[in-house]
Order: sequence, then structure tokens, then C-alpha cells
Amino acid sequence: MDFDVAHVRAQFPMLNADTPIYFDNPAGTQVPQRVIDAVSDYYLHMNANSGGRFATSKQTDAMVQSVREKLADFLNAPDASEIVLGANTTTLNFSLSRALGKTLKAGDEIVLTRMDHDGNVAPWLRIAEDYGLVVRWVDIKTRDCTLDMDTLEAALTDRTKIVATVHASNAVGTINPVSQIAEMAHAAKALYVVDAVQSAPHVPIDVQAMGCDFLLCSAYKYFGPHIGVMWGRYDLLASLPVYKVRPSKDKPPYRWETGTESFETIAGVGACIDYIAGLGTDFGSEYAGQYTQFTGRRLALKTGMASAGAYERELVTHLIDVIQHLPGSTIAGITDPARYKERVPTVIFTLEGHTPQQIAEHLAENSIFVWDGNYYAVEIMARLGRSEHGMVRVGLAHYNTHDEIDRFEQVMRKL
Repeated sequence: MDFDVAHVRAQFPMLNADTPIYFDNPAGTQVPQRVIDAVSDYYLHMNANSGGRFATSKQTDAMVQSVREKLADFLNAPDASEIVLGANTTTLNFSLSRALGKTLKAGDEIVLTRMDHDGNVAPWLRIAEDYGLVVRWVDIKTRDCTLDMDTLEAALTDRTKIVATVHASNAVGTINPVSQIAEMAHAAKALYVVDAVQSAPHVPIDVQAMGCDFLLCSAYKYFGPHIGVMWGRYDLLASLPVYKVRPSKDKPPYRWETGTESFETIAGVGACIDYIAGLGTDFGSEYAGQYTQFTGRRLALKTGMASAGAYERELVTHLIDVIQHLPGSTIAGITDPARYKERVPTVIFTLEGHTPQQIAEHLAENSIFVWDGNYYAVEIMARLGRSEHGMVRVGLAHYNTHDEIDRFEQVMRKL
């Protein structure tokens, strides 16, 4: 069945005939009604803290376990006990970096990239400062904003302990070859940490196929509430010297979850995973042959993401063509249509004669929501020579339409 964007949009109460155009999706997506209902239902029927002897507490614990199982399916994790829930990805990554920092000594090395969101840079810079570690940087190729794999190979030494990269850039949209990077990191006997915040809304995630040791993502980037998710290898989650309160269970995933969780948003995460599985049921049948190793919900989730991703490639083809035909425009990133499977539908650009802020304000005045600045992608903006003003970011999701891109073109041409 062809991807029916009208059917999709009907499930999102914020999307209707009078709605603004949401091209701000890399910063956070809209949510379907079932997510709103799940949050409300939690407050109405099971609002309680965890670990009690009474009904609502037991219901809360059962709900959380159910959501862990759904997230394990979403990420193809071996075990639901490897799913850690937290305030957001950055907070979880700081917890991870602190724990790993305790295992390192002065002179050990961390490899970072010029492409990453600062949420996968600053935590590692901080432990490098605290423990006297050496940071080595992987460069990008500015012509298409892909990682320079030669500089990655050169950065790896017998002192490398951690390699941290983004899966897909929150700025230029590049999808990195994470399985290859995992092999390179492990050959150097280093751990590999993947920031999948921008890939999770657009491509099927499989931590086992990636071969990474940790992966982090944010549910509010894939149609859920504001909450972070971390997957880690069970042996590492069980053994690392994590910072925790004494009464909490000293086993994964609980030893990583500091204090009372946001149970209402966890309930919403379960609903957003159900929504994605529904995309597979509705539109994913033609992709099932690509995922013969999966059955049930895991298959529905993979085919759901594949069907949405195929539609998004149609959208980003249209969007890039529109921007390229604006006089004085410059796009940073992959612009060859034959390579659009190497990127997510997030596009950044500049326009001669107008600052990114002026463009974003002009679009906002016409009810089109985009971002300007650096969107916490500090290193790549510096590398592209755009530190002062940044660039305009247009980020699509599977509920956006070609008509919205046409409207974007009309408004841009008013400049």
C-alpha cells in the first residue's frame, strides 16, 4: 500500500487545515492522539510511585516493563533490561560519561567528531578535563559533510578507550557508517557510543547489527513525550561504577535510573512505539522482505520506519530542489539524489543577503516553523565557517507534505 500521508496526519491533533507548517522536527516532533491519551490515562488510572504493594503501584511497574519491552523491539535490543530511561539524552550521556570516566586514567584517549551535537561532545570533554584524558578529533569532508574516515583511522591508537559519534547529524543530516565505525573502534579495543537522536525518527535502528556498545535517543524526536532512552550492553550496564543512590536496585537498568521516573511520559513512549508499529501494519508490507529475521512487533517497527523513510526521501528530494533553485542559496550536506539514503530529511542552507535569523523570522511570520543558529552542532558550524550566525535548518518528518514544501518555496521567494 502506498504511504497515505492524509491518514497519518489525521492521527496528529496538531496537524489540521489551519495548522502552521512544522519544519522544526529535528528539535522535536508532534505527537499522535494515542500518545496524549496514554499520558492522560496514566494520571487517571494508575498514578503512583514504583515498588509499592498496592494496585496502582503494581500497574505502574507493569506499564514500565511493557514499555521497556517495546523499546527493546524498536532498537532490536537483546533484552529489555538493557533499556535505561531518563530525563533526556544529554542527561543520560553525562551519566554514562561519568561512569566511564571512573574507569580511565590520565593519558587515555577519547575520539570525537566535528559532526556531533554537543550532547555527544561536552560530556566527553568534561571527563577529559577531569581525568587528564586526550581528545582526538575526526574531521568532516566539507564538500558533502560526511565523516573523513581517514582521520578516524588516524585518531585510533592503542590508548583509545572511547569512540563517540552521531548516527545521523542533527545539522547536515548525514547518516554515518556506524557498523564500520564499531568494527574500527573494537579493533582498537575501545567502546563505541552512538548518538541516534536524529536517526531514530527516520531509519530502522538495530543495535545488534550496528555492533555499538551504547546507543542513546530521545522519544520526543520520534513522536513521543519528552524523555531520553539509552541502550547499553548488559555486562557494561551491570559492571560500570555508575553514580546512584544506595537504596536503588544495583542491577540494570535500575542502577542507572536516578530517582523517580517520569511515569506518565513513559506511558506515552509505549504509545508512540505502538504508533510506529502501526505504520508497519498499514504501509510496510512491501518492505517485509528486507527484514526476514524479524517477526511480530519487531518486524512491524522495522517496516514502519522503512515505509516512512521512503516517503521522506521523496520529500527531501523536493525540498533540496526547491532550495537549490533559490537565487543565492547554499546547502551544506549531501545533495546528490542518488545518495539520499545516506542522509535524513534535515537540510541546512544560507541565502545571500539575508541572515539565518532574518529568514527564520520571515518564515515564522508566514506560519512556517524552522530553526536558525547552530542547534547545538557547535563543531560542524565552526568547521563550515558559520559560527557567528549558523544556518537555516528545515527538518521534515513523515507527516509533512509536498504542498507544505510548495508553500515554503512561495514564502521564500517573497524575500
